[in-house]
Amino acid sequence: MAGASPSPQRVAVIGASGYGGLQILRLLQDHPGFEVSFLGGERSAGRRWSELTPFLPLAKDLVVQSPDPEAIAAAADFAVLSLPNGVASSLVPALLAKGVRVVDLSADYRFPSLAQWAATYSTEARQQNRNDDALCAEATYGLVEWAGDQLAGARLVGAPGCFPTASLLALMPLLQQGLIEGEGIVIDAKTGASGGGRAAKEHLLLAEAAEGVAPYGVVGHRHTAEIELLASRASGRSIQLQFTPHLMPMVRGLLATVYGRLRDPGLTAEDLTTLFQVTYRDHPCVGVLPVGTYPSTKWVRQTNRALISVAVDKRTSQVVVMSAIDNLLKGQAGQAVQCLNVMTGQPQETGLPLVPFYP
Repeated sequence: MAGASPSPQRVAVIGASGYGGLQILRLLQDHPGFEVSFLGGERSAGRRWSELTPFLPLAKDLVVQSPDPEAIAAAADFAVLSLPNGVASSLVPALLAKGVRVVDLSADYRFPSLAQWAATYSTEARQQNRNDDALCAEATYGLVEWAGDQLAGARLVGAPGCFPTASLLALMPLLQQGLIEGEGIVIDAKTGASGGGRAAKEHLLLAEAAEGVAPYGVVGHRHTAEIELLASRASGRSIQLQFTPHLMPMVRGLLATVYGRLRDPGLTAEDLTTLFQVTYRDHPCVGVLPVGTYPSTKWVRQTNRALISVAVDKRTSQVVVMSAIDNLLKGQAGQAVQCLNVMTGQPQETGLPLVPFYP
């Protein structure tokens, strides 16, 4: 007689009613290896989940609780934190001490030192009295395709931002192989309004955002430091680059177009496409398109897949890499579940949608 199936791993979702939390719950609801065992939130504490979100029923109609580490540890083996920057770090030390493994969707553990985080998130640093530098050094950066063996045994994962995810997937193979110059790299990125979160913001109102495209954070956007950090690791030298995000009049989706100067002007788009195919051949959440086929955000909408296309401008010796993701899935919640899969020894794509409903 076949042995019994292993029990699902218990997962707490903290910040459950935000956009990130909602996506995580939707993915975990049908996941064969996980069960949602705890819902945490401050503003929604004390309310039953079916009352808050009748459009997203869960197998267990849990009551949202204040995110107390003792209660979380009693109910869960893993915790996914979908909280504002600076808030997750108030929970993580206690959760780890109680044996709960954590995937954090904020920026609190994306940098290997507290000083680097504070330099980039100065407002939050003034508001939070953090002293967890050792945990910053311990945390694994959760870009699954580039995390290597570290992710499987990690206690603490700092999941990448949505812009860094799309940008780094496009940039890292070129830098790792030394195929582009370290200077003059430009990332032009566009995202939907859901990237701003669920809290009300004037610039995300329909009347403000519809029928227009607007750049923001043109100089010094916070994600620049995160992208440069990983780009520098891949290239083995310090990288400075130009990153400009734009708000698009759509709900979800992100397209990053990366420009770099080739060191060998004889390289072709076919050569580089082969490099990307080889790099990501064992990573089912990344697809590399044929030369001349360029990705649309609609092609990855509501999936955990990134689609990448490579072009070369012989006239300028520039390579152009286009990377499309769903900012809420591969750029956030889906990537968290992808991390959980690897942390628990499951295939990284388990329970994750890879094919869109089109259009």
